[in-house]
Amino acid sequence: MTATEAAARAAQLRAEIERHNYAYYVLDDPTIPDAEYDRLFRELQGLEAEFPALARADSPTRRVGGKALAAFAPVRHRVAMLSIRTETDATAAGALAFDARVRRELGLAETDPPIEYAAELKFDGLAMSLRYEDGVLVQAATRGDGETGEDVTQNVRTVHAVPLRLATDAPPAVLEVRGELYMRRDDFERYNARQRALGRATLVNPRNGAAGSIRQLDPAVAAQRPLSFYCYGIGETVGWDLPASHGALLDALAGLGLPVSEVRAVGPGGATLVEFHRAVAAQRDSLPFDIDGVVYKVNRLDLQRQLGFVAREPRWAVAHKYPAQEELTTVEAIEVQVGRTGAITPVARLAPVFVGGVTVTNATLHNEDEVRRKDVRVGDTVIVRRAGDVIPEVVSVVLDRRPMHDLVTPLHAPFELPHNCPECGGPVVRIDGEAVARCSNGLSCPAQRKQAIIHFAGRRAMDIEGLGDKLVEQLVDRGLVQNPADLYDPDRVNQASLAGLERMGEKSAANLVQAIADSKGRDLHRFVFALGIRNVGEQTAKDLARHFGRLDALMAADEAALLEVPDVGPVVAESILAFCAESHNRAVIERLRGAGAWRDGEARRATAGHLAGKTVVLTGTLPGLTRDEAKAMIEAAGGKVAGSVSKKTDYVVAGADPGSKFTKAQELGITVLDEHSLVMLLQQVERN
Repeated sequence: MTATEAAARAAQLRAEIERHNYAYYVLDDPTIPDAEYDRLFRELQGLEAEFPALARADSPTRRVGGKALAAFAPVRHRVAMLSIRTETDATAAGALAFDARVRRELGLAETDPPIEYAAELKFDGLAMSLRYEDGVLVQAATRGDGETGEDVTQNVRTVHAVPLRLATDAPPAVLEVRGELYMRRDDFERYNARQRALGRATLVNPRNGAAGSIRQLDPAVAAQRPLSFYCYGIGETVGWDLPASHGALLDALAGLGLPVSEVRAVGPGGATLVEFHRAVAAQRDSLPFDIDGVVYKVNRLDLQRQLGFVAREPRWAVAHKYPAQEELTTVEAIEVQVGRTGAITPVARLAPVFVGGVTVTNATLHNEDEVRRKDVRVGDTVIVRRAGDVIPEVVSVVLDRRPMHDLVTPLHAPFELPHNCPECGGPVVRIDGEAVARCSNGLSCPAQRKQAIIHFAGRRAMDIEGLGDKLVEQLVDRGLVQNPADLYDPDRVNQASLAGLERMGEKSAANLVQAIADSKGRDLHRFVFALGIRNVGEQTAKDLARHFGRLDALMAADEAALLEVPDVGPVVAESILAFCAESHNRAVIERLRGAGAWRDGEARRATAGHLAGKTVVLTGTLPGLTRDEAKAMIEAAGGKVAGSVSKKTDYVVAGADPGSKFTKAQELGITVLDEHSLVMLLQQVERN
């Protein structure tokens, strides 16, 4: 290949790879398999190695990290990166106060028209300035003190959401983009789970994870940390015609291939701000990333210039906060809990603290390694984090508040995991390569028995109404129930035996006996899920039931047969084989067979599904179907029901009061169906 041919091919590869990067990292809509992407990437690497002159600054190969730095060079911001005023009143009054203040500064009377505002998210990450010259990223800098930041260009090149070249054939001479580097929650959790499994240090929270990743002196380390980026403004520009409004500015940046959040609004007056603050609060926990508030800006740029600044803060913008998701409290005790699979989980008992909208008294410490790494001790003051439905966790210890015997000796010793299970006294073991220690006594351990039965009776499993945690504890403690099959033994569980339990009268006992009887004959997938096989969740249970049809076929399957099931890998297959090889489990299943606990179906391979490969999101209240019924119909046709709307969504089924998912579907141009249209679609694919 000649140098000219290599240059042409390299240019083609760069354009194609960046197009796929944009689809994957910004639109969340991958266009090619990973293997094909890797092939293109390796080809470009090979060309640049053979022809060094082709290794341009905007090449995608520069994202993998370069030479480690001794320190970060200072960068003087040509346009200062200023902070904005924070409104701490989390009620609607905070938004209305900003509107009133803007109108007052502009000298408007009550009879004058409302101000138009732009509202957007306040990302909880690291502020960043990206400088593009002639369309190519030449520098990335932190905010620093607002006047001078740090040059982190090599590390930012590793962030795939940041384009190395603007998507335009006529770029401005200079375009300085301001935005936020952040870490998605799922990326944060996956990274920490991988670190725990390897026995390595975890990240404290997504925000610190983003900041720490960018300030790594070794870009190769930064490249291993999953970061994302959203832009929300500009700094210096040369040769670029500014739009008339902030909303149009964000649209223009998106048109250049820069990632801009779709969660934003433009509208008149304080009412727009109040509604945006309310709507975002309602969906805050379902967002894939952390925010700590929203930002309001006067939309017209000429009015922004007229309002100007005060004390180096713009008069035309404000950040409106939400309640904190991290707070300080003290550790009153550290105990361990025994889970359904025997997992020993250290738990911090806390002085009650209001965080993330609820009062928290317990927080997970994950495992022994995490407790030791964070060095959490009784009496410590700790930072507790709770976001959405995530289990509260201890983020870190405030060491300068640690209680001391004297000036150097801590009052409490480091935490030690018990050698014996606190529930049954059985040995606690930790398998090589696993971060979690487990009680080795299996169902001989009362805690594991209780959790197994609670799981078995759960709503999405056998759905035995009225069989709650407290009642299961009594049944196990009194020796009436040792395993799920005992629930269907009338000599053990009957109206007389139940009526003698605490808070169980004759009517309650009769209702529970009937609920147990009603649970017989459940579909196979619910029964498989109810068995509590390690690593087999609800969706995997459905895949197994659909694939094998009969429980006997599932239990007789070898590893090769199990790996034919969609989304079943070696780890899940090993868990199923181990469960089925246990004689105790087989004996319990035979007793459940005799009780008629489940009904077999017919084997249906994944390719038989009429909606195979289609993703459907349900939102709102359907007039004639429950959410579970609609989900079952879609899954029976081979479709997948997801919890959030993205570019990967094929259909959104909307009922009454659909909420933000409906709005996002409209914004993305996704087909929206009502209940009637869903039924018609299912009937149509059946005929096909």
